[in-house]
Amino acid sequence: MAASASAATAPASLRHKEDDVMGILSYTAVMSLDGYIADTDGDFQWATPSPEIFDAHLQRMSEVSTEIMGRKTYELMHFWDTYPDSDEATPAEKVFGRLWQHIDKIVASSTLSPTDMVADDELVPDLDVERVQRIGQEAEGVVEIFGPTTAADAIRAGLIERFEFFIVPIIIGGGLKALPEGVRLGVVLVEQRTFENGTVYLRYERTA
Repeated sequence: MAASASAATAPASLRHKEDDVMGILSYTAVMSLDGYIADTDGDFQWATPSPEIFDAHLQRMSEVSTEIMGRKTYELMHFWDTYPDSDEATPAEKVFGRLWQHIDKIVASSTLSPTDMVADDELVPDLDVERVQRIGQEAEGVVEIFGPTTAADAIRAGLIERFEFFIVPIIIGGGLKALPEGVRLGVVLVEQRTFENGTVYLRYERTA
């Protein structure tokens, strides 16, 4: 994955802990224009970030203290537990890897075992909405849920306070939806940005 060097100037602490980002439950998705995070074959290579977007992910991840994810995402992101030590890694990729290694990770999976976990990563075989709410209350910084299946119940329960979407200019016609069916929530747009490749970033906050 290519990334620019301009984002290599991450803060020394690697994570921000300002009062205004403590205890926020957030859901992030990179999706197609028609609302899918992967096509019917499970492919999402079309969502590979440009260097400019990779830099935006660095800024976003600098606020994250805790990541909640499912098995597939955890196995995919295991790459970042070792890659920053590679001579092939760009400065920005090294920063992302250090950010990833320093956040708390909670993995919702009934098929993984404790021996599959890296270091202090936590395995939760049955992640219910009460546990998600408790994690959000106890954690510092942004608690990000990544993956629509893992986030679905929390979205339905109205626990998600922040939604961050990277909308890629492609229509794929079907696959895994970014948002669950049957959900109606009030949100307000608080930030938007258009990247050079046509991808649009939208950040929404839930209304009362």
